Amino acid sequence: MADTGTQDHQSSAPAAESVGNTDYALTGLWYYAFPSSELGTGTLLAKTILGRALVFARDKEDTPFCLSDICPHRGIPLHYGRFDGSELECCYHGWRFASDGRLTAIPSLAENQEFDLSRVNVTAYPCREAQGNVWVWMDVGKGPFTPDMDIPPLPPGDLGPIRIFDRQIFPCALDHAVMGLMDPAHGPYVHASWWWRPRKSAYVKAKAFAPSELGFTMCRHRPSTNSRGYRLLGRAVESETSFRLPGVRVEEITAGRNRVVNLTTVTPINPHTTEVSQISYWNVSWLTPITPLLKRYSKRFLGQDREIVTKQQIGLAQKLPMRLIDDADMPAKWYLRLKREFARARAEGRPFKNPVPETTLHWRT
Repeated sequence: MADTGTQDHQSSAPAAESVGNTDYALTGLWYYAFPSSELGTGTLLAKTILGRALVFARDKEDTPFCLSDICPHRGIPLHYGRFDGSELECCYHGWRFASDGRLTAIPSLAENQEFDLSRVNVTAYPCREAQGNVWVWMDVGKGPFTPDMDIPPLPPGDLGPIRIFDRQIFPCALDHAVMGLMDPAHGPYVHASWWWRPRKSAYVKAKAFAPSELGFTMCRHRPSTNSRGYRLLGRAVESETSFRLPGVRVEEITAGRNRVVNLTTVTPINPHTTEVSQISYWNVSWLTPITPLLKRYSKRFLGQDREIVTKQQIGLAQKLPMRLIDDADMPAKWYLRLKREFARARAEGRPFKNPVPETTLHWRT
């Protein structure tokens, strides 16, 4: 296998949106926010994404919206205020804002005092809700923002409700959380168990890959014989896994009519902290009674990834170059190239050109 040296590692922070003095995340993309169930009617939910303080709520039509969580008057977070379904009221002086960020009232103004309310607003970020999840469009400037793409799609067909949801905070930069997410060779070491991929069962695998929207897809295939967990669904199991920017992984597993879809999202909180969410859907009736057990394993699985990247930070602090190889590290290298190309295409005002080729990768796991 060829040693790539430092080329791709040095590209791990391409020219992109800068928050503070650190370029670490792309803008002009949809980011996962939270499951729909967390945003109840009348709730003001605060969340930080890309270092920006945001507040989410639902309007009278039950549609989610998102605003900058800072009142432009005296800087207090808006999520401490009140929301009546139409206007969000700041708790400090009662300034009120519509769901699109427009300032609608300043209660302290006397009758003979004039102030152009249109001079003041808070930034509004587009929201979308689908399949039990809320997504937010992160962009630069003051808006208004107009998304030029749809939210990351899940496979077509009725997926039913979210069966499993787990969210864990990884103490690492976005890039390392994403590269760990798509790493095909760490399973026997990080996730080794009798029911998944015992280390002694490792052998060389070959998987076909193809470019897909803003990313790439591991084409539909029969799972490896040492992936014992898939056998629960029955015979003739097939799976397909796709990745797209900024950090969305979708795995679809089918066995006849049985269907499981796993959605994993990576959302940067700030340059050094990343939120990873694991969401699962299925139509397999007999899996539902054992949901508590599956939740336990899902939490453990994601926790193992969190533990390994936490240890990784000790070594990364030395700022030594990573040595990425072919083929096992190719998905990580593709991610860095995709990120760099997306940032350049946006900066140059041209269409995105997917740098991922159709190919077959081989690795031992």
